[in-house]
Amino acid sequence: MAGSPTADAAPIPRETDLAALATRIEGWARELGLGAIGVSDLDLGDAPARLADWIAAGRHGTMDYMVRHAGLRAAPADLVPGTIRVISARLDYWPGEARDASAVLADAGRAYVSRYALGRDYHKVLRGKLQSLADRIAAEVGAFGYRVFCDSAPVMEVAFASKAGLGWRGKHTLLLSRDAGSQFFLGEIYTDLPLPLTRPASAHCGSCRACLDACPTGAIVAPYEVDARRCISYLTIESHDAIPEDLRPLLGNRIYGCDDCQLACPWNKYAHAAADPDFATVRHGLDDAALVDLFAWTRGEFDSRMAGSAIRRIGHERWLRNLAVALGNAPTSPAVVAALRARADDPSALVREHVAWALARHAGRGDVNATQSSGERRT
Repeated sequence: MAGSPTADAAPIPRETDLAALATRIEGWARELGLGAIGVSDLDLGDAPARLADWIAAGRHGTMDYMVRHAGLRAAPADLVPGTIRVISARLDYWPGEARDASAVLADAGRAYVSRYALGRDYHKVLRGKLQSLADRIAAEVGAFGYRVFCDSAPVMEVAFASKAGLGWRGKHTLLLSRDAGSQFFLGEIYTDLPLPLTRPASAHCGSCRACLDACPTGAIVAPYEVDARRCISYLTIESHDAIPEDLRPLLGNRIYGCDDCQLACPWNKYAHAAADPDFATVRHGLDDAALVDLFAWTRGEFDSRMAGSAIRRIGHERWLRNLAVALGNAPTSPAVVAALRARADDPSALVREHVAWALARHAGRGDVNATQSSGERRT
């Protein structure tokens, strides 16, 4: 366990001091810019069984790591021996200065990037804040056992955050908060400190099904059940394969992730704009970029412009795959068709196949002037 106690470490506070320590930890967390924290024990209730059923139904798609590490998700003390508490934290990410999300989605020639990815890679930012919080705790109590996580290990973060009182699992399976919606990141500190537990939050979805009705591909197959194989976030980020042809038209102009279920959720009227400049600032105009411009990026341009961004992990090939689908869904125009034709012989078979599909879509619309290059047009 990182930060495990040493022989000359200061003693951990007596049980009577732990409530005061928890209060100080909450204050330090807010000083670091975290939106809220809570503390839970390791009892995950029926969450491991629900995860097992989800995997058994094949709804994890090609995310084989979900299968490999299912046991560790269900047994936190096996992942980090000595753990008895989980400190869960949230960090708001909504970029207040970005172009209106609905307006971009309605503009088929523009690229829609999930709003969480418009700033710096959240893994580094939130993990850094949690490490700073752990360092501050150690300065107070001496060396203690802990390990910091931010979407970086098999952790059932929504289950722990819900139990810690940060919110409840919404019907879209994301964590929802009455005072912050769902547009935030989650991170954890597994620790051996016997901190007092915080009270779980009650659920407030009621009969609402806005998220189910808003999903473009019908991936929310039932309340609290998502089939990743139909989810646009999975298709554009997690999957390395060709996007199923029947789903491609449903992606619209979404090239990296999808926010539709969150945009439709009534609780997100309470979402907070990001206070951290790493998320408040939009990188490279990705909140309102033209599809044809992004499709022209070379591998080197993609790598350099996406350095420090969560987007970089999908790589240039899948970036082009996603853009080819969006261009196939865009209104037919000489610029769109020319951009696609420029990559018709791309070295990647994956890209070529999606480009061919997109060009066939435009050809099928019968706009000869748009689909022919200037040199091919009849005079």
